[in-house]
Amino acid sequence: MKLFHCIVLPACIILASGVSQARPPAAADSVRSLAPYFAPAAPGSLSPDADGFLRRWLLLEPIVKPNRSNTVFTDSYIRNVFNTEFFPGQFTVVPNDGDTVTADSLRLAWHALDASGFNVKLFRFAWGLNKPIYGVLFWAVTVVESPKEIRNVRMAVGSNSASMWWLNGKEAVILSGDRRMKMDDCVSKRLTLNKGRNVIRGAVINGPGMSDFCVRFIDERGEPVRDLSLKLGK
Repeated sequence: MKLFHCIVLPACIILASGVSQARPPAAADSVRSLAPYFAPAAPGSLSPDADGFLRRWLLLEPIVKPNRSNTVFTDSYIRNVFNTEFFPGQFTVVPNDGDTVTADSLRLAWHALDASGFNVKLFRFAWGLNKPIYGVLFWAVTVVESPKEIRNVRMAVGSNSASMWWLNGKEAVILSGDRRMKMDDCVSKRLTLNKGRNVIRGAVINGPGMSDFCVRFIDERGEPVRDLSLKLGK
């Protein structure tokens, strides 16, 4: 396995790549819809897919954060942005579908969704809801239930563009710079998934272009952790 430098705490490992196939909407896309990229989260729990990717998320409608270029997304810049409180409970709340927050004087709603692909297409999420698609900041939350404590796992993340991710309130991965979404682009240090409930929180920022992300957990052999379930809500 080759090791490459990447801004991550405390290390970043390139494991595999898979560039997102997201395309801008065609001119004929006159009807705005989340389908076929998302469906409302089904009742009950959802397992990770065959490759371990987490497809069930609570997504907040985009917060406008104008950036004419993605080259400004340095480590210090995105830390400053992501640590700015845009709405109450930003780092603690586990919302329900339909809950709302006020950010920059706008009322924004949380949506509980199941993604149809391994990569969560934030651009299509915003487009389908007729929300801003460029110069935006997205927040995502999911709850992972584990039947047992699992030590020495790593959170593997890809995003377009920059992003930051937390596990149970602690920073796990940061991806800075102008990047395209690649599977397992950056990987965290060794983490522990608690028995029972684990909260994953992420923030993705983008100027022009596509926005999406993918998240999974891998073991020390780089194999996906599948013995988990996703169930949203308090």
